[in-house]
Amino acid sequence: MAIMASKREESNHMARINPADAHTILGREARFNGKLTFEGAVRIDGHFEGEIFTDDLLLVGPGAEVKAKLTVGSVVINGTVEGDIVATASVEIKAPGRLKGNITTPALVIEKGVVFDGSCHMADAAGPVKTGPKPVLATPPPPPKSPSGPPPPPPMAPKL
Repeated sequence: MAIMASKREESNHMARINPADAHTILGREARFNGKLTFEGAVRIDGHFEGEIFTDDLLLVGPGAEVKAKLTVGSVVINGTVEGDIVATASVEIKAPGRLKGNITTPALVIEKGVVFDGSCHMADAAGPVKTGPKPVLATPPPPPKSPSGPPPPPPMAPKL
């Protein structure tokens, strides 16, 4: 299992929202297209397509199929999600979960047996991860153009 977060960050957010208090928004046989905004913990067990916004917890149950852009506090995936995720607290993908999309989050947990097809950008709660300046590759200047005669030979590489 890959764990990339401080336990303090996870416990602070999870103390606020209890997954056991989740309200089921979509049962197994339900299908929904559109935009979902909510507070608290919500569990999806059916099929959802669109966008989901919350500062709290989204639970994707086993057997659920979600094709959406997720902007959440935290998400726990046990089903299938296709779409990009931006989470301010954490993303957990539990077996037999599947995610096809990119993740931006400060904390990521991936269990053994999960399928994750995408990339992850780790960002802290204050914003994206700071990186140093990109290296500059030195290239030799082009040889000067001569009005007549052959061009000068290329510069010699220094011996190491």
